[in-house]
Parts: sequence; C-alpha cells; structure tokens
Amino acid sequence: MQYGICNETFGNWPLKRVCEFAADAGYTGIEIAPFTLGENPHELSSNQRGDLRRIIAQAGLECIGLHWLLAKTDGLHVSSPDVDTRRRTISYLADLARLCRDLGGKTLVFGSPQQRSLMADVTEQDAHLFLQEVFSALVPVLEETDTVLALEPLAPIETDVLTTADETRRLIDLIGSPHIRLHLDVKAMASEDQSIPEIIHASATHLEHFHANDINLQGPGFGAIDFAPIFQALHEISYSGWVSVEVFDYAPGAERLARESIQYMQQIEADIE
Repeated sequence: MQYGICNETFGNWPLKRVCEFAADAGYTGIEIAPFTLGENPHELSSNQRGDLRRIIAQAGLECIGLHWLLAKTDGLHVSSPDVDTRRRTISYLADLARLCRDLGGKTLVFGSPQQRSLMADVTEQDAHLFLQEVFSALVPVLEETDTVLALEPLAPIETDVLTTADETRRLIDLIGSPHIRLHLDVKAMASEDQSIPEIIHASATHLEHFHANDINLQGPGFGAIDFAPIFQALHEISYSGWVSVEVFDYAPGAERLARESIQYMQQIEADIE
C-alpha cells in the first residue's frame, strides 16, 4: 500500500512545509483540499499550477488528487432540483478535474455531504437520478484528463444520500464508466451494519481510494478501531492503491497525528501474513 496524507491536516502551513514534513514522516503522497489553495482554486493560472506541482515533486511526493471538492463553495449542489445549479456544479467539478490533472493527481474524492443531501421536495429517487445525471456528465472530462471521480459513502449523521457502500456501488454500476469508482472511509464504514472487512471484500472490484481515520475523528491508531482486520481485508483483495490519512479532530496536533498515524499503519501492515 502507498501512504498519503490530506494537506488540510496542517492548517495554514504553506504547501512546501506540508510536503516536506509529510515526506520526512514517511508519506509518499499528498492529497489536496482545493479550498486550501485559495478562494477560487479552479481559477489558478497555469503558472500557479506548475509551481504547486513542482513543490510537491521537489519534496519527493506524488499528488494523489483532490478531496473536499465542494467544501467552502456557494450555490453548488449535485442533487438540487434546479437545472442551472446542477449545470454550475458540473462545470465546477470539471474544472477541478483539470486542476487535479495539472497538479499531477488522478483521483477526485467526492464526499461533500452538505452539497448532496436531500433538499426540500426532492425524494431519494429524484436525488439518485440527479446524481446519475451529474456524474455521468463528468465522464468526458474525466476521460480527457485521465482522472477518476471516487464516490464516497458517508454516515447517516452526515448526509441522507449515499450512506452505504452498497448504495454507492449500485449508482456506480448504473453510470458504467471506469472513471467513476468507489472511495471507502473507515469512520464512515463503521456506521454500517456490515463489518468493515465485509464491506471491503464486497467492494473489491469498485475500490479506487481509501481514507484511514477513526470514529473519534482522529488518525488511525488514535481511537478504538483496530486496523489489523481492515488491512488484512485490503491485502486479501490485493488493494495496492493509496491509503490517505484524513482527520477532522486536530487536537493532538498535526505533527503527532501525521507521524503516529503512519507508524501505526506501517506496523499493522508489517504484521500481515
């Protein structure tokens, strides 16, 4: 497995400092939240994009891609009943696919619970049709940029749309493109009735990307979740992609979260037979 970390973990650190610290801690990939690049990340110039790509590469890291795609945006929503809103959202996500490519990344993790949850007078069936429309419309630009949109099931406490891996896989199958795949997140899987290893095995042919965290919203090894059966399941399905540390409670401090998370994961992986 390849280990990465999400850059917003480090707050307002400059990207150069983030990348150098992450590389020193043992990570080989960095995952970028677009809002950390400015108010309008999709409008960055080609020179700015080139500079960011060089910063990542000079630290010895790969850009994994982007996540938190619609965070801190206004007027965007993938299951809005308003056609213009959906069109604007498609256009913005297409711009992010181009940004991802320009930074050297491949994967765009679509979580964005607030921008997919049911709106007034929208049924769950309507929402799924809107999601299928929006994500299908992105396929041409995903093909053009050779990027993948990885849809992330999230816990019911966060959203009421795509709350299980099974529901998300069914939507992916309806779209039927190799550029629309599945992202799994440990804290989200912990909310499901199936065990995390069962979800991983059921998702083997759909899985594109993986986030490591705990139900306490901190890093792997910081909470109650035992990653041994999780990594064993990833090993059993021959998953060789990225495992990115994504946390939401930064109380232990960025440096400690980064260093102890990867140390814990490396030890777990080393113990797998």
